[in-house]
Amino acid sequence: MQQLIKDLIKKGYLITPNIIDAFVFIDRIDFVPENLKDEAYRDIPLSIGHGQTISQPLTVAFMLELLKPNKGEKILDIGSGSGWQSSLLAHIVGDGGKVFAVELIPELSEIGKENARRYKFNNIKFIAGDGSRGLEQEAPFDKIIVAAAAFEKIPEELYKQLKIGGRLVIPVDNSIWLVVKKDENKFEEKEFPGFVFVPLIEK
Repeated sequence: MQQLIKDLIKKGYLITPNIIDAFVFIDRIDFVPENLKDEAYRDIPLSIGHGQTISQPLTVAFMLELLKPNKGEKILDIGSGSGWQSSLLAHIVGDGGKVFAVELIPELSEIGKENARRYKFNNIKFIAGDGSRGLEQEAPFDKIIVAAAAFEKIPEELYKQLKIGGRLVIPVDNSIWLVVKKDENKFEEKEFPGFVFVPLIEK
């Protein structure tokens, strides 16, 4: 893992100290299936079953750097899968923060919960359900991150569920989009093309 982290730092994908610290503390090997443990430190996505993957470390690093998570924040993680990204976020936000990890496939939600359990977090809530329209009952959020692509455009609900000053990082087709909420009806958006994601929901 140390070599993978060094490579991501060298290539400029891991920059921020609190994100680097999370990558060091939350070991990816704890979130991959037993038969793929030997592949855990390769910079590639890996199957976690049910047609889903644990994302490529480079992609996770890139998206977290865009998200800029901080201690004490409330974050919505949509498409939580293996629980790795949710655990990275939980480590960053600390005891004063909260991560809501939503996963459509109930079996994967349970796997993610089990994987994260070894870190004894009290600040992650795993929810089995369709997060494609956010989690209105827990809104507003400081940050929202989506780990899979199911959208041709960003759902209006996600804009609404962000706090003013909040950030949304979401795949749309094969681009990553960063949305910053400037005020209630004003958003700054930036596209980063060239990524590939598995679907969040079946079409």
